[in-house]
Amino acid sequence: MVSRSDKHKGKKKKWLWISLAIVLFIGVGASAYVYSIYHNVKSTVDNDIHESVTSIDPEATKEKVDAQDPINVLLLGVDERENDKGRSDTMIVMTLDPANEQMQMVSIPRDTRTKIIGKGFEDKINHAYAFGGSDMSVDTVENFLDIELDYYLRMNMEGLGQLVDAVGGITVTNEFAFDYKGKSFPEGEINLNGKEALAWVRMRYDDPEGDAGRNKRQRQVIQGVIEQGANINAVNKIGDIMDVLGGNVATNMKFEDMRNLAANYRGARKDISTYQMSGNGTRIDNIYYLQVPDSEVEKTNQLIQDFSS
Repeated sequence: MVSRSDKHKGKKKKWLWISLAIVLFIGVGASAYVYSIYHNVKSTVDNDIHESVTSIDPEATKEKVDAQDPINVLLLGVDERENDKGRSDTMIVMTLDPANEQMQMVSIPRDTRTKIIGKGFEDKINHAYAFGGSDMSVDTVENFLDIELDYYLRMNMEGLGQLVDAVGGITVTNEFAFDYKGKSFPEGEINLNGKEALAWVRMRYDDPEGDAGRNKRQRQVIQGVIEQGANINAVNKIGDIMDVLGGNVATNMKFEDMRNLAANYRGARKDISTYQMSGNGTRIDNIYYLQVPDSEVEKTNQLIQDFSS
């Protein structure tokens, strides 16, 4: 595979992807036509949320969106604390295909050992954000999977509960009963408010699949938010949603980008597929890493390329 590094010279855990689902599939497209809140939404996005990165060419992305071609979005969920930049403990590549009205989500395990672009050494992929923010995360994921990213969206975990509450809660299917942090989650279909959703996706050690099981629950939450967002009155909810996003989200999308995606890409929610990358756990210098074999990386690259073609 051709390395992406030559093309780019230059917590507790994971909640950003939920905000992307909200932005793309609910409020922004509808609210753009409601004059009373239009300017408030535009100001929040362009002044509070927008954050460009040098590793993505906005003109190339604009051409794709104008042509309604498939696009790749990197979702970063970070745990930012005072005096600590945090790590991107959620990394999902979301591919949106408007022509075929389908969406694919590929989860990259946070402990994946790979080359950190801009540092020149191998480390856990989620450390790229701690070393160099969203720019380094984008470069590192592009190099790891040999793909081009068109957008990124980063969310601090503190916004998860607020965001789920802002859309009126979500419904998910729980595969097995468990208790976590004083909350009980029975098997089957369950309704979650913000605090419950946060606890539900945090649990890992009692999951038979470990981190992979938690990633699966993350993706379930995305789907739950998308479905809930498609059914709520966006005009009534958009104020609450934007308040949450303004304080917890950063993305290279501008308001007009979001409008275009909401108008032309929202059909992608009709058919959602997911994939969890896998590898073998190992210890190097007494630090745990996930070694993802080249065959798995190539398989994932092909999944994304085939979906985008």
